[in-house]
Amino acid sequence: MGITETGDESSGRKTRRRISPSIESLDADILCIIFSFLDLFDLVHCTVVCNSWHAVIKKLKLLQASCRKMHHLGSDFPSSSTSLDGPAEIDVEDFAMKHHKMALLRGRIEIERWEAHSNRVSQCRMKKGLLLTGVGDKVMRLWSLKSYKCMEEYSLPDAASLIDFDFDESKIVGLVGTRISIWRRNGQRSIFPSREGTFPKGLCMRYIDPEAVVGCEDGTARVFDMYSKTCSQIIRTQGGPITCLSLSENQVFLSGSSLGRVTVSDPLLDQPVATLKSTITAGGIQTICFNQGTNLAFTGTTGGYVSCWDLRKMGRLWEKRVSPNVVYSIQQLRNDTSVMVAGGIDGVLRVIDQNSGRVLSRFIMEDKVSTTLRRDNQVVIEKRRGKRVSQDMEMDKIERKVRPQISCIAMGMKKIVTAHNGKCISVWRFNLS
Repeated sequence: MGITETGDESSGRKTRRRISPSIESLDADILCIIFSFLDLFDLVHCTVVCNSWHAVIKKLKLLQASCRKMHHLGSDFPSSSTSLDGPAEIDVEDFAMKHHKMALLRGRIEIERWEAHSNRVSQCRMKKGLLLTGVGDKVMRLWSLKSYKCMEEYSLPDAASLIDFDFDESKIVGLVGTRISIWRRNGQRSIFPSREGTFPKGLCMRYIDPEAVVGCEDGTARVFDMYSKTCSQIIRTQGGPITCLSLSENQVFLSGSSLGRVTVSDPLLDQPVATLKSTITAGGIQTICFNQGTNLAFTGTTGGYVSCWDLRKMGRLWEKRVSPNVVYSIQQLRNDTSVMVAGGIDGVLRVIDQNSGRVLSRFIMEDKVSTTLRRDNQVVIEKRRGKRVSQDMEMDKIERKVRPQISCIAMGMKKIVTAHNGKCISVWRFNLS
């Protein structure tokens, strides 16, 4: 019996040793020590993880202390933030957007670059920590922005050229030649052509499930249903070749043309809702983005102008020349109503005030590579610093190698991804600490 009991006890001890301590086993004192190392932004996230974390952070008034620290650092948070009684009184979304803006304007800039394609890459799309790159060679690649590992690769059909693409949680949608192609995220591909004779050369595409909209060279916008695999509608914008598109959640979409016009269309109607045109010769529209919360649209042109359009009044609010050259891409966070970022042929990233069009800050890369890392997947990461340049500095006096042209921008919280129409992708991270 003794031996059996000893064996049982030994087995029990072994079983207990195999059980790893979990985060739930940490008491309030240990949690407090851990939480004290976090900034306000991370603390707010922790309050919604579980009730016990919420209670620890509220009881020990860590949020108030972090708010006071942020206030002393000169943040533009409202003064009421410094007297909060608990996390429930924080407008998390408003705080996140202000924290994001402050990081862009004041944070330390760190840049990580890697060779994403063997030929060139001119476009990128980012969602939920994943980055899709392509256009230039015959593949699209899906990357993890945490590890820089290529998660999946999607080959193009036949000899057709990839023109534009987008993705969601389950599929990749691409404009390939004169066809729409769908890649399931498991690698399987399906292709469906448009109705015969109705699909001229496509120049751009945007996708929100279940529809993709293609902007065509003949000035038409063609709406494709992903499930019936047919072209469900043709809208004639009469504004010249469509060079860029932006879709809204209520199915209204905006198209920019090479003639400098912005067309507002509704798939329920055969004719455009409105056509907006600049009062000055600003050039053809190269990029367009839409702010769902404010009903404002922003466009960038071949002449270096950025314009703001109010879709409630169907009129222009402001128009500023922010660059001496083409503006290829404008992006903003989904719920940000304060700033956006623009990039173009001169290779300068610009932070622009959404309300006035004023350029708040300008960034370029430093020439020196500070560190080179090789990931397990053999991707070589170059680390550089970014730097801000004054408004009066002449760009022609800055070497081109530290400001390669920016062909596309993808936007995340306190980070910006840029494609440069070359082999490399750059991730700009903005840190306040």
